[in-house]
Amino acid sequence: MPELPEVETVRRGLAPTMEGARIARLELRRKDLRFPFPEGMEARATGRTIVSLGRRAKYLLIDLDDGATIIAHLGMSGSFRIETGPVAETPGEFHHPRSKDEKHDHAIFHLEGPAGVSRVIYNDPRRFGFMDMAERTALDINPFLHGLGPELTGNALSAAYLAERFKGKAQPLKSALLDQKNIAGLGNIYVCEALWRSHLKPTRAAATLATKTGKPTKQMDLLVTSIREVIADAILAGGSSLRDHIQTDGSLGYFQHSFSVYDREGQPCRTPDCGGTIARIVQAGRSTFYCPTCQK
Repeated sequence: MPELPEVETVRRGLAPTMEGARIARLELRRKDLRFPFPEGMEARATGRTIVSLGRRAKYLLIDLDDGATIIAHLGMSGSFRIETGPVAETPGEFHHPRSKDEKHDHAIFHLEGPAGVSRVIYNDPRRFGFMDMAERTALDINPFLHGLGPELTGNALSAAYLAERFKGKAQPLKSALLDQKNIAGLGNIYVCEALWRSHLKPTRAAATLATKTGKPTKQMDLLVTSIREVIADAILAGGSSLRDHIQTDGSLGYFQHSFSVYDREGQPCRTPDCGGTIARIVQAGRSTFYCPTCQK
């Protein structure tokens, strides 16, 4: 599933085309994706101007000039494609390729903007993604956004905050980090990468990174720093390739070529002088990759 850096790269890729553009028509080619489209969404969006493109955790937020916000989630296989004439770009790159098969084009934003006429197309073969519509002033109580923890890129995420959340929890560390109520937007890939960078075993109890009174340990300080760094590196990888426009087919972002632990089962650990081998285990139905030698 796309994680925060990929969604942020998609946001950055769509922004030049969508921000300031008028939606001449929103075309929904089916009644639902993972969930039904909101009733009246086509009519309300048509004719509106997109004032900004934002992101909350793994959700893309399309703010309209009448106070409404379209909330989009990419699910497992969703992607946006920009078409201006014969050229199409798919902002963002994921560990698994995105589809460009037109039979899976489910929502089309027909836009008129400063750069001319364009189409932003949402494609989703497995239809695990979805779109919702809400008043911007009520986003905090929207069922999809309500209760999310602090953003990975914001000041609210700190060692002190996580220590208080993890105090007394026997829950495995990786599971606690994937809980969106603790941190918003952190997913499987980057949890594995951050735990490797901080030399922490994914199965250890979350409470071991906090004192009994809920104060952070030095290991918690290192973990929070590692989380921030791995997310920043991943966003930078996507953003750098986005600015370069190396390929017009949407092959943007190269952080997956820099994975230190994820999807590297059986390969040597990249920690200097470690000598360990990357192992794979399954936690809560998801693959976890880590080094049994240097992650404790």
